[in-house]
Amino acid sequence: MKILGIDPGYAIIGYGIIDTEKPNMVIDYGAITTPKEQSLPQRLDAIDGSLKFLFEKYKPDVVAIEELFYFKNQKTVIQVAQARGVIILACQKYCGNIYEYTPLQIKQALTGHGRAEKAQIQYMVKAILNLPCIPKPDDAADALAVAICHSQTSPRLNMNRV
Repeated sequence: MKILGIDPGYAIIGYGIIDTEKPNMVIDYGAITTPKEQSLPQRLDAIDGSLKFLFEKYKPDVVAIEELFYFKNQKTVIQVAQARGVIILACQKYCGNIYEYTPLQIKQALTGHGRAEKAQIQYMVKAILNLPCIPKPDDAADALAVAICHSQTSPRLNMNRV
């Protein structure tokens, strides 16, 4: 099963694609970036177009996306929420199988501890996926963590695990 993990944002959107049926699970990871010089509508349109490209290229079976958590900057949270809405709409249009996870659930799935530090999560992404180094940018590592979380917690994928 191909899982597309997404770390939402509006300036940087992390993505990571894993295949749970292959020994080397990582298919691709990276970040969608939008120029700060563009207006928010232009940035949202660019996000939609980039996601469409990822869906057409990799054809994921499911999408796992991190839920929004409150930021201190109210302006930022509104823009991230708007971008997240575009991301969810694109995921619905191009895939339809969407699962959402809180940061706490992601940390719990990867480390066994819901209050794990960012460095611990990044180390576990590297270890679980047998990567030579921690994925960069951090948003891509976060997106891979969301995909791993889904692979670790989805009942459909865990039927044969002891």
